[in-house]
Amino acid sequence: MCVFQGVGVKVMSHENKRHFDEKTLKIQVLNDRFRRTFIGGQVFMTSGVSSLPQSELITLMNLVRTFNEFNGDNDPYGEHDFGKIDLNGTAYFWKIDYYDADLLGHSPDPSDETVTRRVLTVMRADEY
Repeated sequence: MCVFQGVGVKVMSHENKRHFDEKTLKIQVLNDRFRRTFIGGQVFMTSGVSSLPQSELITLMNLVRTFNEFNGDNDPYGEHDFGKIDLNGTAYFWKIDYYDADLLGHSPDPSDETVTRRVLTVMRADEY
C-alpha cells in the first residue's frame, strides 16, 4: 500500500481503518447527534461541573458538543459514547448511557430510538 504525505494530504491512521457493523454505526450517529445538540435525551452534570463559573461551564459544554477525538483507546466499540477533555488543567469525562424507555434499566437495543433513552453525564475525572 502506498501512503502519500505532504501538504493537504492526510495520512491514514488506525482510526481511519476501523470498520463497524451497521448497528454500531447507527448508535454512533445517534450518540453524535445527541451530544452535538443535547436533543433526544437527558444531560446531567456532577456538582464539580455545575459549580464551575458560567464562562467555563459554557466552554466545557461546547467542548463536549464538538468532541471528535475518537480512537481505539477511548472508543473501542465505535459508539462515540465517551470522551475526555482537558480544560484549564482539569480533566473532565463525558459519558452516554443507554436506558430503557422508562429509565429503569438498560436499553434492549441502543440503536433503536423508540426503546432507548440516552443520558449524557459530564463530570470531573476525579469524580468518576
